[in-house]
Amino acid sequence: METITEYEKDFYAWLIKNAQLIRNKQFTEIDAEQIAEELESMGRSEKRELISRLTVLLAHLLKWQFQSVRRDRSWNNTILTQRIDIHELLKDSPSLRSELESKIEIAYEKAKLMAEDETGIDKKTFSSLCPFSLEQILDNTFFPEDDKSI
Repeated sequence: METITEYEKDFYAWLIKNAQLIRNKQFTEIDAEQIAEELESMGRSEKRELISRLTVLLAHLLKWQFQSVRRDRSWNNTILTQRIDIHELLKDSPSLRSELESKIEIAYEKAKLMAEDETGIDKKTFSSLCPFSLEQILDNTFFPEDDKSI
């Protein structure tokens, strides 16, 4: 017979109870294993958000570069918004910067697919490696030049 844990029954109540136990220094009564899993999950979530924002930013940089005639305020603002959000994530969690650096190529692969869907330009048209440096990607003043090859 399966027992339903307090965590499974009411997640919010479990959170409040364990937070109070920690504040009261009643460490022997906390659900340490589940708390550890939740903390790790939060870290993974932050990393996924960072990669997701990087992907959207890269897709819009590609669209900006390859479809200069369709540039508008919306694309500009999306680029700037993603940069602001990435900077905020990195300010709150500086150790995520290494994740950003190590995941740039994965985010770029996703960005090519996104840009292909949104522009109709075959993803093979885009460079096989990310054409933008991390510094350019995060620089609020950087916008790629037109690609004259298409």
